[in-house]
Amino acid sequence: MKEDNCLHAALICLGMLYYSHAVTTEKLNHTRPSLHGHHEKGKEGQILHRSKRGWVWNQFFVIEEYTGPDPVLVGRLHSDIDSGDGNIKYILSGEGAGIIFVIDDKSGNIHATKTLDREERAQYTLTAQAVDRNTNRPLEPPSEFIVKVQDINDNPPEFLHENYHANVPERSNVGTSVIQVTASDADDPTYGNSAKLVYSILEGQPYFSVEAQTGIIRTALPNMDREAKEEYHVVIQAKDMGGHMGGLSGTTKVTITLTDVNDNPPKFPQSVYQMSVSEAAVPGEEVGRVKAKDPDIGENGLVAYSIIDGDGVDMFEITTDYETQEGVVKLKKLLDFETKKSYSLKVEAANVHIDPNYIFEVQENAASGTVVGKVHAKDPDAANSAIRYSIDRHTDLERYFTINADDGNIKTIKALDREEIAWHNISVFAVEVHKQHQEAKVPVAIKVVDVNDNAPKFAAAYEAFVCENARSNQQFITISADDKDDSANGPRFIFSLPPEIIHNPNFTLRDNRDNTASVLVRREGFSRQKQDLYFLPIVISDGGLPPMSSTNTLTIRVCGCDSNGSLLSCNAEAYILNAGLSTGALIAILACIVILLVIVVLFVTLKRQKKEPLIVFEEEDVRENIITYDDEGGGEEDTEAFDIATLQNPDGINGFIPRKDIKPEYQYMPRPGLRPAPNSVDVDDFINTRIQEADNDPTAPPYDSIQIYGYEGRGSVAGSLSSLESATTDSDLDYDYLQNWGPRFKKLADLYGSKDTFDDDS
Repeated sequence: MKEDNCLHAALICLGMLYYSHAVTTEKLNHTRPSLHGHHEKGKEGQILHRSKRGWVWNQFFVIEEYTGPDPVLVGRLHSDIDSGDGNIKYILSGEGAGIIFVIDDKSGNIHATKTLDREERAQYTLTAQAVDRNTNRPLEPPSEFIVKVQDINDNPPEFLHENYHANVPERSNVGTSVIQVTASDADDPTYGNSAKLVYSILEGQPYFSVEAQTGIIRTALPNMDREAKEEYHVVIQAKDMGGHMGGLSGTTKVTITLTDVNDNPPKFPQSVYQMSVSEAAVPGEEVGRVKAKDPDIGENGLVAYSIIDGDGVDMFEITTDYETQEGVVKLKKLLDFETKKSYSLKVEAANVHIDPNYIFEVQENAASGTVVGKVHAKDPDAANSAIRYSIDRHTDLERYFTINADDGNIKTIKALDREEIAWHNISVFAVEVHKQHQEAKVPVAIKVVDVNDNAPKFAAAYEAFVCENARSNQQFITISADDKDDSANGPRFIFSLPPEIIHNPNFTLRDNRDNTASVLVRREGFSRQKQDLYFLPIVISDGGLPPMSSTNTLTIRVCGCDSNGSLLSCNAEAYILNAGLSTGALIAILACIVILLVIVVLFVTLKRQKKEPLIVFEEEDVRENIITYDDEGGGEEDTEAFDIATLQNPDGINGFIPRKDIKPEYQYMPRPGLRPAPNSVDVDDFINTRIQEADNDPTAPPYDSIQIYGYEGRGSVAGSLSSLESATTDSDLDYDYLQNWGPRFKKLADLYGSKDTFDDDS
């Protein structure tokens, strides 16, 4: 079965190769259609001709910008009457024939001899004809065909303008249309994606976005403020191939300017102005001027002044100088110093032109549910349909406000913080209840009125330095303050020392009355050795009603300075060392320290390199240990076996070391055929002597120990201790003597207190 499958697959592959060879034209990577007539064979080889003869045409294509080494094959002309004997001649005429397109008159193959550009010419119309080579008699009627130049992506998108300029009002809603940029691509829009463009934004996020298909630029952030940034530079890219990798691209620059909206009311830089006027002044005489600042421009920044309250309303008037945008206070009536010495006026500055339809105010920190204002819309039709109101949530993403759908009342949802957002610009929709497609939209500007809820603080993290040789009343630092509140509740700042240290002996403070203060030295001479750091509390108050204040601590460091007051060192420790030791002494001390460190390092290194003992005694108490000396040496001829007698035996002091581990020698003749009887008396004496010596020897091993002396040496009467059960009867050894050693050693062990036992084979 496997062989059949393999054969079947091989036949299929051969068939595919044959088909591929048949349809592949020379050196062309695209299959070209042939133009030919058709004929069919009938039964018994009879030729059956179709009723309509001639060419069967398909459109020819040639790829543009072909740069191969050989002319590119466009296609092939072939007639059904061509038997291949060379009698038929193919002729090509028409646009580019003989110049751009050439034909092999025998095979009918058409080649393009030049590189073609679709953007210059997209197609060519040619005429084909087959004639008799000898007589030039037409064999087929002439027929036209078209060669289309196939497009490749060889043209990048191009914008209509290199630079665009556009305007959009500040604080516009998200999605507001700014401008549309358009690019074109010279490639064929009907073939592939070579001319399919996609727009994207390269620079200008997150302020703006662009629609990928249309190129329309829209605002992407709410409440863009012209006063914060007026001009934006945006770069838009157009990329063909549908924006996919490999596509060509082009870019353009768009300059977007935020146009001004009257979203800032005029503000006075200070809350209180003081003016003086002589009682001899005549009506109409100028008393003083005030000026409110409005960051808006053009007509949105025009300001008009008026007196709205005060006990001097009847005595003074204010006019507007439109050239300088100042309010000019003038005298209206004569003054009498003895009658009244001072007057107060409350002056309002207001914009001449109001841009938003609705401007409301609400105090910061106001409770949730506080009414902000009310909008109103009406149906101009006679029906006067009911209106429902809603807030465009794109303009109130954080949901600070809500609106009553029926009456248009706007309320706060949560407390507002002016220091976070000073103005809220929202949009309100008005929709007819019965005709919801009838809709109107109105902008609403809500100003958050400042409350003095922030105390002033140091403008920076100050750290002051004072010289040891400082002079009295010498200034060494100037400080300033910041306040997050509005200017009416902020400056002017008042600097002072706390009452408890107003008579500080070291430092004093001078308020410069320009929102800054100077710190001065009160006494002469400081010493780093006695005290190198001082902390000076400073109270800062703002000009709000009621005022707020905070205590800020100034860190003052005592430093060494030269005679010109230039800073040398602020290190107290270095001062102490330098005061007590000379340079040479310091060098010597440092050298000694280095040498000691080197010695310590060497000592530790050498100590770690010492070899550890082979046996580590973890405990000093060696009770109940078994000390075994199993040294058998070289057999009976060994005379150098271990001698336990050398272990601090008193007998060995004078050089005489008796052999106490063997039976004393004795003379007897063994009886033939019998084992000699053991000399029990001598063995008893031997054991008793050992016991006595062990009991009286202070250098003997500790109690509860067992000493085993397995000694074999030359001339041993005991022979081999491991062969007591030998069947040999020819030995001269006294086995009865050896068999009595086991019980005697057992007795010896019992005397030493060991719990181990010995058998007779020991």
